[in-house]
Amino acid sequence: MKKFLGALALAAMLALTAAAQAETKLVKPLPVRVVVVTTFELGEDSGDTPGEFQAWVERLPLPQTIAFPQGYHHLRYNPEKQVLGIVTGEGSLRGAASIMALGMDPRFDLSKAYWIVPAIAGIDPTVASVGSAAWAEWIIDRDLSFEIDARDIPSDWPTGRVPLGRKKPFEQPAPELQRFGGVSGYHLNPGLVNWAFELTKDVKLDDTPALQKIRARYPAYPNGQKPPFVLKGDETSASAWWMGEHMNTLAQQWVSYWTGGKGTSTTTAMEDCGILQSLSFLAQTKRVQLERVLVLRTGANYTVPAANESTVQLLASEAAEDDTLSAFIPSLEAAYKVGSPVVNELTSHWSKYRDHLPGTTQ
Repeated sequence: MKKFLGALALAAMLALTAAAQAETKLVKPLPVRVVVVTTFELGEDSGDTPGEFQAWVERLPLPQTIAFPQGYHHLRYNPEKQVLGIVTGEGSLRGAASIMALGMDPRFDLSKAYWIVPAIAGIDPTVASVGSAAWAEWIIDRDLSFEIDARDIPSDWPTGRVPLGRKKPFEQPAPELQRFGGVSGYHLNPGLVNWAFELTKDVKLDDTPALQKIRARYPAYPNGQKPPFVLKGDETSASAWWMGEHMNTLAQQWVSYWTGGKGTSTTTAMEDCGILQSLSFLAQTKRVQLERVLVLRTGANYTVPAANESTVQLLASEAAEDDTLSAFIPSLEAAYKVGSPVVNELTSHWSKYRDHLPGTTQ
């Protein structure tokens, strides 16, 4: 009798399990056309001091909240546009972990999704001005390297930072971007990047008195004195918040070295190599398509000190988070103003872009 009851209980348990699995299979994953990837929000998703997420929540909008306990912040979703919004948390580690968690979440169908990272950054006044928005084709990692202390740098070396696998700075030939020892950068789909730029190059960006006051302190930089504009410009990605003329020059040289002279260091940010690493692994499983990724970074501050200001003074002002001359709000606005036309174009003409990448001949 005990054996019979045990077999009966086992059969009942197996039947319940099968029914639960069948029910799970009946629930289709939410379709996603575009994932909007932001890196931080200061408070609530709406109605208070904004971070990168708030404009998307309020204006796109992203009305539905979806729990995301395995990530940094809950998700938001627009069921009509089929746009999913995520806040990864700041830094490469949080960026990588949050995107991997999203990519592996069975609640979402990301197989055809486009990914856009509209986020703020430091900006090189040699190339562009604060409040400007740069579409990146190259994301180059600054962290993965050898480095010796500045006091030990040989007199004939321009820097103490050396590529892994090389014995001195900028030794030729440059290693492959992706190799056994790690990943030193990513080359995004140039056709898609150019398409996004052409679509948004005439977007008029805010030029506020605060921005004009900031620019006036950089008379030696013609591009840094221009009103905010949309451009194509590449990113130096690093966890260290570097600043100053010497490190700015290193960023320019570093990007040029790793891209064979094709890239131009324009913005500096932390998260994007981590985000792209996770997307690369997810692409290997066919969960996402890496060629559908866009990175838009907007200038919240300059990477070098103003005239008559030292690098130490610039560091102190950044550490104090003094927003007296901040381009923080205009850079947030630029991220939405330039990023949202791309999102709306993709979602509004989904039958066109679902299986055909804009900017390509496929």
